[in-house]
Order: sequence, then C-alpha cells, then structure tokens
Amino acid sequence: MVTAVMPTYGRKDVVFERGEGNYLYATDGRRFLDFTSGIAVNALGHCHPALVKALTEQGQKLWHTSNLYRVGNGEKLAQRLVDLTFADTMFFCNSGAEAIEGGIKLIRKYQYVNGHPKRYKIICFQAAFHGRLLNALAATGNEKYLEGFGPPAAGYRHAPLNNANVVRDMVDDETAGILVEPIQGEGGVRETTPEFLKALRQICDEFGLLLFYDEIHTGFGRTGKLFAYQWSGVAPDVMAVAKGMGGGFPIGAFMATEKAAVGMVPGTHGSTYGGNPLATGVANAVLDEITRPGFIEGVHERGEYLKGKLQDLVKRHPAVFAGARGTGFLQGLQCVVPAGEMVDRLQSLGMLVVIAGENVVRIFPSLIADKAVLDEGLAILEKAAVSFEKAGATKAAD
Repeated sequence: MVTAVMPTYGRKDVVFERGEGNYLYATDGRRFLDFTSGIAVNALGHCHPALVKALTEQGQKLWHTSNLYRVGNGEKLAQRLVDLTFADTMFFCNSGAEAIEGGIKLIRKYQYVNGHPKRYKIICFQAAFHGRLLNALAATGNEKYLEGFGPPAAGYRHAPLNNANVVRDMVDDETAGILVEPIQGEGGVRETTPEFLKALRQICDEFGLLLFYDEIHTGFGRTGKLFAYQWSGVAPDVMAVAKGMGGGFPIGAFMATEKAAVGMVPGTHGSTYGGNPLATGVANAVLDEITRPGFIEGVHERGEYLKGKLQDLVKRHPAVFAGARGTGFLQGLQCVVPAGEMVDRLQSLGMLVVIAGENVVRIFPSLIADKAVLDEGLAILEKAAVSFEKAGATKAAD
C-alpha cells in the first residue's frame, strides 16, 4: 500500500521536530550534530535569530502579490547581488532546478536574437548534477535518473571534467553554451581547476558561446568566497544559484550579464511564486549576515582548518578513508568502506552527513560552525573510523 507521501526518497527513520544552530532534535529526544545542513541549504544553521526575525516581520506584513507588480524586497536583493557579482540582472525562481532551466532558456534565446537560431546545444560534464526537471536531468546525464522518463531532452553533450581539449573538440555550429559546476557536489565533491575554467572562458569567447556556472551548491559563502568563481577570477555570462540563498526558505535565481540577457524581454519567462516579498525578504536577511565584515573570511579560515583535520583523519585511518577533498564548508571524505554504511554509522553516533558520488560522504557544516563544533564532528568521525577498524579486525580474526 502506497504511503500518503509519495515514496520517491529512501528516507531515514527519524523525524526532527526542532533545530537550533548546528543541531537537530528528533521527536524521540535524540540530538544530532547536523553536518548535512539540508544539503548545503541551511547556511546559517537552524532558526538563526536574524532569519526568524526577518521571516516573522515580513510574514506579518506581506507574503505574496505576484510578479504583475513590482516587489520591493526583490529589487533590493537583485541590486545588492548585482553590486557584489559579475551580473547585471537576474530572475528569481524557487529552486536550483528552475534556475538551471531558466539559464538554459536564456542561452538559447541569446543565440536566437543574435542570428544563430540553430545554436541550442549545451556542453555539460560527466558526474554533474543540475536537478530533476527534464532539461536539468538531460544536462545531468545520469542514466539512473533518466530511466523511465522517455527520450532525454535533446541538445546536451557530456565531456570529462578538467579536459578542455575534449570540450573544444565538441563545439560545433549548433553549440550555444557550456554548463559547469565549479565544484561538483553530488558528483563527489570534484573540483574544477582554475586553468580549466580559464580555458572554458576562452572557448566561449572564441566561438561566441555563453559560459554558464551552476553555483547552486557553492554559492553564498560555502567555499569561503561569496561565490566559488571568485577563486579563479573567471566570470561566467550566466549563473544559477539557490540552496544557501534563503537559508532554508525556498528561493533561487539565474543571474546574467546585460549582454547575455538581451533576449529575456516581457513574456519570455515567468514564475508564479518566484521572488515574492516573503522569499526575498528572508534572502536579504541571509545576505546581511554573510556579508558582515569578516564572516566569509572566517568560513575560509575554518574551512582550511577542517580540511587539514580531514586529511589527518585519512592518514590515520587508511583502511576506512581513501582521501579528503573540497574547500571551505563543502568538503568530502572518499571512503574505503561503503559510504552508505558510514552515513548510517555516523547517524548512530549522533552526526548527520550525506552521501555523494564516488563513494564519498559530504561534510557540509553550517557557515556559523565554529572550531569547537568542527572538533565535535571530527571526534565523531574518528569514533566511526575506529569502529570500522575494530569490526574489520574482528572479521579478519574469525
């Protein structure tokens, strides 16, 4: 018999009723250290006072009006992000997958209005993840996610990450743009190199393509910069953002230069809820916090501390962990033992993490996690590693 909530997730048997800072509390009284952060969503932890205040105050004034009218909070948020980034304009939506789809439309419309209506193909990358809508799935290219949903949407080709020569060879007279994650989160915390991003920028400029970054995972301070592209200094033409943008409140956007957005005129795109007063009011409060002097620099500093400790953990437990990777508060541990078993073991010890490709567990603390919280998580990881080693030794003895 089917459950009332459609069973599309393999949910863990735990129900949370309360969150506070870096911790979640279950209905059975257990407390968990949350190093999942809603999969990089709860940037400021749970129930951050500034976000509770913004949500409460805006909720008492105005929730929704529709985009038939100007939205003051949205205009304020857009201008702030324009001032902080490469972008000149943006469209607000509700999720990362919607931001990807909107960015794809923008790229194709750009080519159309510039006299290249046959250019519609997007070069993407193996092990990417761009969302669960049909075009986003085709851009992702994962056969497991595509199975059973008919022929994949046309126009997506997939190259190996960090190989610009293959990308260049893929460009033809139907290519419109290149879509890449600066760090592949779902793909196992796999990082692009600055040289690769520079090469993609050169390819786009040479062939008249648009460079599209998926910063849904990496945006809003998670890597120790406001956006991950700022590490390389290689700016895109288009960028999708979501996750940490609302600190847990659903909101996303696709951002673009004025040149790239030339085709996005009235009637070309829309969203009923996108960028409404409540969502953009909360997102402005998130931006207030993460742009405070020293905040993002602190994430970078503590991220380097976490990286060093994770590398030490790998060295001490080579039978359990194969490597550490990532930057800021978007890090991963590649496991020797099955990553799913590691997730379950950590949960039993009071810590929440999430799995990713290549047998990796992702380490996603909230951006407010201090060194004491990081040390608490590291101690639990140590305890889990020792338990696997003891189990392995016992099995070998038997």
